[in-house]
Amino acid sequence: MLLTPLRADPRAALGAANPLAKLGAAAMVMLVLFLSVDPVTPLVLLCAIAAAVRLSGIPPRALLVRSAPLFVAAIGAALVNGIFASGGPSLIAAIATGLRLIAIALAGVVAFVTIDPTDLADALVQHLRAPPRFAVGALAAFRLLPIFATEWETIGLARRARGIDDGGSALARIASFRERSFTLLVAAIRRGVRLALAMDARGFAAMRCRTIARPQPFTNRDRLLLLGAAAVSVATVVFGEVLGTWRGLLR
Repeated sequence: MLLTPLRADPRAALGAANPLAKLGAAAMVMLVLFLSVDPVTPLVLLCAIAAAVRLSGIPPRALLVRSAPLFVAAIGAALVNGIFASGGPSLIAAIATGLRLIAIALAGVVAFVTIDPTDLADALVQHLRAPPRFAVGALAAFRLLPIFATEWETIGLARRARGIDDGGSALARIASFRERSFTLLVAAIRRGVRLALAMDARGFAAMRCRTIARPQPFTNRDRLLLLGAAAVSVATVVFGEVLGTWRGLLR
């Protein structure tokens, strides 16, 4: 799965940072990328993201393999944007779009794959005072994503064994995708209902006082991470303004 946690080096500087600090830092970088439409800004921030990968202890090869579908999608979007750009085909517009999408995708992936879902749920309850029922329910839903991927493959194999899916034309494949999606939706609803009943039976809905079994402290390192992300984001915009290359969506 794209956002399944990777095994990072626990000795890395940012490997054990608070999940909320990682998400906040990624949100700052992504905000600048969303607002900029020039090729220089994402290129500078990609260098910062590469440094964050080294500091997070993520295996670069595993990250590139995990992000390969995002790269393919970014290249496709860049080609479309470059061909149909206002004023005629533009290589600069294509490069800017491709770099923006790659940088946005990598910032999100780097933040999410280094976070354990259980740690994120605990941090949401402890620091943002999120309702425990919501946080634990979101955690359970996140844990079900790999199961749904396996069920999708199982449904396809079962339909093929019954002779329902035997290739055929493109229209037949589209119809098959629709039917498999509906089957997966029904299975997901049934599994969700059973999971909700099991969680209620174990007291997840009735417990008004809940203790934190795995505290997620917000340390000075986490504050420095947020300040560093803010400083890099602002410095990138200032650098683009000085060079005269920065262009924003609001201009």
